[in-house]
Amino acid sequence: MSCIVCGVPQASGLTAWHASCRKCGYESAALQVVINEQSAGSLIDEDERELGLKALRQENFRDIVGIARRYVRPGAKRLLDVGCAHGWFLEAARGDFDVLGIEPDVVVGGRTAARGLPVRAGFFPDVLQDGETFDVIVFNDVIEHIPDIRAALDACHERLSEDGILILNLPSSAGFFYRLAKLFARVGWNGPFDRLWQKGLPSPHVHYFDPDNLDRLVARHGFACVHSGELPSLRANGLLERIRYAGNISGPSLYLQYSAVLCAIPLLRVFPSDIIVSVFRKTSAAPAS
Repeated sequence: MSCIVCGVPQASGLTAWHASCRKCGYESAALQVVINEQSAGSLIDEDERELGLKALRQENFRDIVGIARRYVRPGAKRLLDVGCAHGWFLEAARGDFDVLGIEPDVVVGGRTAARGLPVRAGFFPDVLQDGETFDVIVFNDVIEHIPDIRAALDACHERLSEDGILILNLPSSAGFFYRLAKLFARVGWNGPFDRLWQKGLPSPHVHYFDPDNLDRLVARHGFACVHSGELPSLRANGLLERIRYAGNISGPSLYLQYSAVLCAIPLLRVFPSDIIVSVFRKTSAAPAS
């Protein structure tokens, strides 16, 4: 398969399903997305998942709302959260924007809508109305799950207003834990690598980017990068539940991983974060694809 960033053939990666581009560093996975299939959904304890992610996500989402306020044009209010999940970003942003969420997982989306948040069930951009546009489109830990990412970026360009902004918050292949997991995989321990790709879960990662190859890809679809930064990838609050929620880690291994990661948190500030956040402004140029 050719690299979606630079077009050269990808090389075989660290597993049968993993590939990487030796030119730009983009990585991909031949993993199947099976959202809403009952057998796949049963793999996740949603209550544990919510506990594990909530503290980290809420803190990061407050930072992202601040970034959005900084770069949005004056008077712009309409914000679309693609893959809004539990609605935490909608809650963080609704004081500053008129928010709408889209969520493909019917169980998670139903729970969010039941709390009174504005959520449409389905996939982006299929559930949008004809001519419906936004000043801000946000993907929080979502864009890396979308197989046809180029079509999604084209849809963002079409659905953004003039000078609208696209915010992508996603895992980084330059991050400390991802690089460590790749090192483990090279010596035969694939568990951490599989976990970071969310292999075996209903919506695994199918892309991994670093800031440079992400900027190159998005620029080809009619955007200019105006901000690139990092967010914390771990917090002690909710860490145990975050490791445990997939249900595929045994007791001793679970607590060994939890203890090791907990001790490492204070040291992570000196290494690249495993979460990047980039802001792209829509340009007048039409997408390349």
